[in-house]
Amino acid sequence: MPLIPEEPQIHESAQGPRATPASGRTAPTPRPVPGPRPAAPSRPGRPGPVRPTPPVQRTPRDVAAVPGPSAPAVSAASPSVSASATPQVQLIPASAAGALDAAEEAVDLLLESGRAPGEVLVVTTGEQHPWAAHELSFGEASYWAQHDSGDDVFYADASALDRAAVRPVVVVAVNGDSAAVAATALPAARARAGALLIVCGEPQQINSVLGAGI
Repeated sequence: MPLIPEEPQIHESAQGPRATPASGRTAPTPRPVPGPRPAAPSRPGRPGPVRPTPPVQRTPRDVAAVPGPSAPAVSAASPSVSASATPQVQLIPASAAGALDAAEEAVDLLLESGRAPGEVLVVTTGEQHPWAAHELSFGEASYWAQHDSGDDVFYADASALDRAAVRPVVVVAVNGDSAAVAATALPAARARAGALLIVCGEPQQINSVLGAGI
């Protein structure tokens, strides 16, 4: 008796993917950043093999308002706040090894929001930022001339804070293991923040210096 091939069965599960919303997932929330300001040149990049001579104004960043992964927010602050006022303080939890990366992300957010690079000072309590180490290799006079020009983000070691001028935003990377250095650097950094102080580091250590109310 000849075999009759069975008719193919179409299972409901074989149909195409259904456009159903994924449950239990929350879309990343854009982090608040300081309000928009006129576009400005980008911050200094990491050191390259040859230093530009003479220093030239850097080209503007290509900014895309795309929310990144969920992370602690960078608080907004008015640029009109005077240096004598108490700045807002934002804590971004990070290990000593990850503090510099967290500070870099905070700077990116500030610049993408429209903050002028010259409004931002970045301070390290441990190893120097590569840009600072590179520029200092050409002499302190040239290095501090860039600080005084106020055209770009400036990177400084905590030991140089007594020479740094007040800027609207100060970002501190607590990337060193010395609690004594952090205890000295954080109050000095807050004194130089005109509107906003962002501190990236161990929350317990930071709170013990600046107070638990941040």
